Amino acid sequence: MSNLQPVRGTHDLLADDCRLHRHVETVARDTSELYGFDEVATPIFEFTDVFARTLGGTSDIVAKEMYTFEAKGGESITLRPEGTAGIARAFISNGLAQHVPLKLFYHGPMFRHERPQKGRQRQFHQVGVESIGSGSPQADVEVIALGYKILNQLGLTKEVKLEINSLGDSESRANYRNVLLEYFTKHESSLSADSKARLQRNPLRILDSKDEQDRRIVSDAPALSDYLNSDSRVFIESVERGLNDLKLPFEKNPNLVRGLDYYCHTAFEFTTISLGAQGTVLAGGRYDGLIEQMGGPSTPGVGWAAGVERLAMLTTNTQNMIRPFAVVPVSNDLKDIAMQVVQTLRDAAIPSDLAFSGNIKRRLKRADKLNARAAVILGEEELKDGNVVLRDLDSGDQTTIALANVAEAIKDNY
Repeated sequence: MSNLQPVRGTHDLLADDCRLHRHVETVARDTSELYGFDEVATPIFEFTDVFARTLGGTSDIVAKEMYTFEAKGGESITLRPEGTAGIARAFISNGLAQHVPLKLFYHGPMFRHERPQKGRQRQFHQVGVESIGSGSPQADVEVIALGYKILNQLGLTKEVKLEINSLGDSESRANYRNVLLEYFTKHESSLSADSKARLQRNPLRILDSKDEQDRRIVSDAPALSDYLNSDSRVFIESVERGLNDLKLPFEKNPNLVRGLDYYCHTAFEFTTISLGAQGTVLAGGRYDGLIEQMGGPSTPGVGWAAGVERLAMLTTNTQNMIRPFAVVPVSNDLKDIAMQVVQTLRDAAIPSDLAFSGNIKRRLKRADKLNARAAVILGEEELKDGNVVLRDLDSGDQTTIALANVAEAIKDNY
């Protein structure tokens, strides 16, 4: 089939894409480990109830975007649309309450049937963290600081801004819900069909609407910040003070909300204008009610998730990406010794590659295609003296080194 293509909303990750994705994931994993987060992995599919109970029937994810199917045993199974619910399920299933506080890092593919757009696919990848068991504002500050550190390691802090808001505690949200219900009821005839469906079940989710008419109505809605009780004000002030102490710049955004029932207190997003209208690259918040809502013990938590595709598109700092070294014989007569040199480098844990055929120009061209850091050039005259030429492929500088010391020379200089 000559016209065979990937399913709409999916794409192949070829070598360059995989290298960049691995770089993003490695930076996120290593930086999370620096902050004391342990890596975990959950299945890419769960019983549908894991997501339906947590995300709620009025959310776009459950109503429109989940990939749900019936398994052979008759169970309803869903490909995970996000990572937090699966982590919470694993927390309950594995009896991890006795081990709190837990700080967890995860990464992997997610699936949502939404309109494909720049940086957003129906199969996409996320990295994320969850800090479970601590109700302290310091935990919020720590996960935000970790997100900022990862973005900084990727060279993105000039590309993004941090926005935060308080969703308040359950008492504050209940008071605000009543006010919001009264306000939106007055405008019910002008609301979109989706927002009308959400009005009685959870009017806060109307604040998330992307419908233009809804957005105009939302712009004049009462602000949640005006309905925070004293405990909620103290909490968000502690978070803001912690961010200021760490010199992490942020902006208050009173329109930043999380429509899901289990979110409370801090909500935050790192956004950019470089990816069009959907500019969120890393987002999260506190979800103290989630684990209890799923049937586990009352356990506070806070976390975030970031899209790998979006981070990869923005990433400028790739100097720590693994780049191979190319072994380049000047003639085919030297192919046997070239293979020995490649093996020597690999035995020394130095990534290396060898083009099996072609003249030196063609082999150097392949080295460029590989984004090689340097080339070990094997020339007949140099080899007579037991030497090779090491050429830096970024600067063009080259030096003659002893063949016997080639691995040591690379490790000393790169």
